Amino acid sequence: MTNRSDPVAAAKDLVRERFPGAQQAWLGGSVVLGGATPMSDLDITVLDATATVNRESLRHLGWPVELFVHTEASIRHFVTQNLAERKPTMARLVARGVPLLSGDGGAAVRRYCEDVLQAGPAPLPAETLDGARYALSDLVDDLQAAEPGPEGTAIAVETWRRTAELLLDVNGRWRGGGKWLMRELITLDSAAGTTWAPRLDAGLAAALAGDTVPLRTTAEDCLTLAGGRLWEGFHQAAPVSGRRSPAPQRPR
Repeated sequence: MTNRSDPVAAAKDLVRERFPGAQQAWLGGSVVLGGATPMSDLDITVLDATATVNRESLRHLGWPVELFVHTEASIRHFVTQNLAERKPTMARLVARGVPLLSGDGGAAVRRYCEDVLQAGPAPLPAETLDGARYALSDLVDDLQAAEPGPEGTAIAVETWRRTAELLLDVNGRWRGGGKWLMRELITLDSAAGTTWAPRLDAGLAAALAGDTVPLRTTAEDCLTLAGGRLWEGFHQAAPVSGRRSPAPQRPR
């Protein structure tokens, strides 16, 4: 991050310049929470009751910036949407972000986001858990038979992802996307004294090199934690929206 101004100072300057009527703004992401790299950007969430809700990518004072402009209602909307995905993205940007404006603007919605983070994701419904166990069991079988090459790579990567997500689900932890999936798993390991993150990392590397045993073993251990393998006898009803037969077409 050489040749860049202080991230908080740069973020404050951008908010003052672009949003003079903002109630509050927060700087979040890796530069605040840790794990920043030379490619990291500034994740700035702006609370402005008069603005049109939008997101924008730009550069400011040498920094790439991801700008998220919200009202209080839109923040709550996206937190709810993230909860359905078991991800804390919006809530974390607000609750763990560094306030960029003086005063207590946005205090209520920040408390709401803090409460969401503290509560964690809802318990996984039994039907959803069964579906995840079934999907991972099927992938482990596919991985055992996989040949090196494009299909084997795809199966290994999907096994890695599904295992990581199921581990987080059964431990009542948030999910994440991309690097945040592994960061959530590392946080779980730190809290529980487990070694899932390095096992999955080593397992995927071995699978891509042609040895699928370590990844399959880790996935099997995850399945044991989740209630065991599930394939034969698995049954799941279609969602209500998919149970209706199409309306008959009028003859032409």
